[in-house]
Amino acid sequence: MKTSSAKQKGRRLATQLQALLLSRYPELSTEDIRVTSSGVQGEDLQLSPAARALLPYQFELKNQEKLNIWSALKQGASHGKYKPVVVFKRNHSPTYVCVEIETFLDLITS
Repeated sequence: MKTSSAKQKGRRLATQLQALLLSRYPELSTEDIRVTSSGVQGEDLQLSPAARALLPYQFELKNQEKLNIWSALKQGASHGKYKPVVVFKRNHSPTYVCVEIETFLDLITS
């Protein structure tokens, strides 16, 4: 796959996640949840302080056929002090999320 095609595939996942988050949080706008450019260091979605108050996570997005989940988790954790969330999918599959068990338990019990 060409590099440009891979970047486009990743950006498509980021745009989809941005739209999903904005639909769940109508008080936020595209200025609050921004898709970063390909190749930029750091989080794949940049959150404003208002968005961060609602979403205390840092998102690492992977749209790949073969995924090293441990590498993706390490990369997500390296972006800052917030809890890493790896969002991943491959062609013709649903989108999944990987989080630490404590984060998952917090989400289902709150």
